[in-house]
Amino acid sequence: MDIFAKFNRKDTQDRQIDTLIGLSKGLTADGVVNQAEAEFLLSWLIQNTQNESNNPIFENLLIKLTDMLKDGVLDQDESSELLSILRSLAGEKSEIGELSKSASLPINQPLPDITFEGNSFLFTGTCAYGTRKQCQAAVETLGGIVASGVTRNLNYLVIGTYVTDSWAHESFGRKIEKAMDYRNQGLPLSIITEEHWATQGKLL
Repeated sequence: MDIFAKFNRKDTQDRQIDTLIGLSKGLTADGVVNQAEAEFLLSWLIQNTQNESNNPIFENLLIKLTDMLKDGVLDQDESSELLSILRSLAGEKSEIGELSKSASLPINQPLPDITFEGNSFLFTGTCAYGTRKQCQAAVETLGGIVASGVTRNLNYLVIGTYVTDSWAHESFGRKIEKAMDYRNQGLPLSIITEEHWATQGKLL
C-alpha cells in the first residue's frame, strides 16, 4: 500500500468515526435506544465494518450488537448497555480509537505495574478489547486467573473502556464499590483501566 493509499484510508476512518459519534449522539438524545434504532445501527455497522475491517471500535460494537439482536429482541438490559456504550462514544474524543475516561472513576493512582502470572483478574463494564470471554482468554494466556467475583483475594479489577462517570448508577457499580471497600481496608487490590491492562499485557 503506497503512502497515498494509507493517507486516504486514515482519512476515511476519521470520517467514519466522526459519523459514528454523530449517530451515537442522535440515538442517545432521548435517553433510550429502542429496537428500530439498534437495528439501524447494526445495518450501518455491517456496511462500514466490511469497508474498514481493522477498526476495533467498529468490530467490537458490531459483535455486541449482533449478540444483542440474535434473538430478534433488544431487551431492557441490552438497551441500557447499548445506551451506555453509545453515550461513551458520543463524548469528547482525544484521538481516533481512544474514548474519553472520566476522572471520577476510582482508578489506582499511579497505575501499578501488572504481574499476570498467578494473579486474579475480574472485568466489569463493557470492554473495547473484545467480549468478556475474549478478555478472560487473554488473561489466561498471560498466566493469570479469571475471578468469578469481587473477593478479598482479587488482585485486579479491570474497568472497561466504555464505563462512564455514571458507573455508580449502573448494575456493575456494585463490583466497583465492593473493590473500593477492600482497597480502603488495605488489601492488595488494584482498580485499573482496560487500556492499562491491555498495554501491560502487550495486547494493543
